[in-house]
Amino acid sequence: MKKRLFTPGPTPVPENVMLSMAAPIIHHRNPEFMEILTRVHEDLQYLFRTTQPVVVMTCSGTGGMESAISSLFGTGDKVVTVNAGKFGERWGELVRTFTGGCVEVMVPWGEAIRPERLVEVLREHPDARGVCITHSETSTGTAADIQALCAAIHEASDALILVDGITAIGAHEFHFDEWGADICITGSQKGLMMPPGLALIAVSERAQDIIEGRGDHPQFYLSLKKALESHAGNDTPFTPAVTLIIGLAEALGMLRDEGIENVWKRHERLAAACRQGCEALGMKLFSSSPSFAVTPVWLPEGVDWKQFNKTLKADNGITVAAGQDEFAGRIFRISHLGYYDELDMLAVIGGLEFTLKSMGVPFEPGAGVAAVQRAFLSD
Repeated sequence: MKKRLFTPGPTPVPENVMLSMAAPIIHHRNPEFMEILTRVHEDLQYLFRTTQPVVVMTCSGTGGMESAISSLFGTGDKVVTVNAGKFGERWGELVRTFTGGCVEVMVPWGEAIRPERLVEVLREHPDARGVCITHSETSTGTAADIQALCAAIHEASDALILVDGITAIGAHEFHFDEWGADICITGSQKGLMMPPGLALIAVSERAQDIIEGRGDHPQFYLSLKKALESHAGNDTPFTPAVTLIIGLAEALGMLRDEGIENVWKRHERLAAACRQGCEALGMKLFSSSPSFAVTPVWLPEGVDWKQFNKTLKADNGITVAAGQDEFAGRIFRISHLGYYDELDMLAVIGGLEFTLKSMGVPFEPGAGVAAVQRAFLSD
């Protein structure tokens, strides 16, 4: 049975990317690798829509988030964080760890924060030095309007803007320079179609100035100052994940060949078709502001998550993601982030039909697949 992965990280890795990583290892301080890293840096600027440096760190996306917080802020600094899910919650945990000055704005899971709400908070806290927001909240499949949020923050405050773009970059339109973000982070195992292990961090000129001016701030491996200094010479401060960066060069080339606007449009189409397929089977969507990266769906009444997941995987070879925290066992999440196309959406909805039918859920056979077909054929 062919196995099909529909989780929002790790996501499927293209065959040519895997083959590039199977080549003999090379040394990271020789011209051959530095040429590859130079190309990666240029293609990351294209991906993030920026002229500013995008550094590559050997760590997870969370490591990139920690690097940003610890590089920009110190003890006592007040930072606003938006908690609309598991990963917005992580921003707050990091700020509490490194500054102790977290102002956490709570938003119900499945909803996106309104720009005016953020403005209210910033007016209540005019001394806030940063705002941490999430573009695509992976735990809830919810997208925030980052362009509007950045504009609102700039209007109300001089605070730095830190964006978790971990499941947004490559799936949602994003313009780092034009929208005025100061930090944006993604991870290799999401829209970049890679195995886990790399964090990619775009850094604005304003953020670079602050990092440079912090002097002997106690940091080491996750220091953005060190990373930026090495980036200027198309190098890394420590031994990087050489094989992953070689694969990243191949994956970024694929995205560039497709064209970033086409990549964004493809994710929007796949997400819309997936949602329509689920609704045609009588299932309800979870988010009121759905992401193009992942679709969370309420389990039908009376369906046990463990049995559903076991059947979907064992009988159909399909792996989806579970709900988290209070929604564990109540929702599941279908990814369409990265290396997916139209036939993948037909496959996952078809697998859901087989599974739901075996569990006695009533629906018209073929309704979900037909809805996906109509979505694509009516484009």
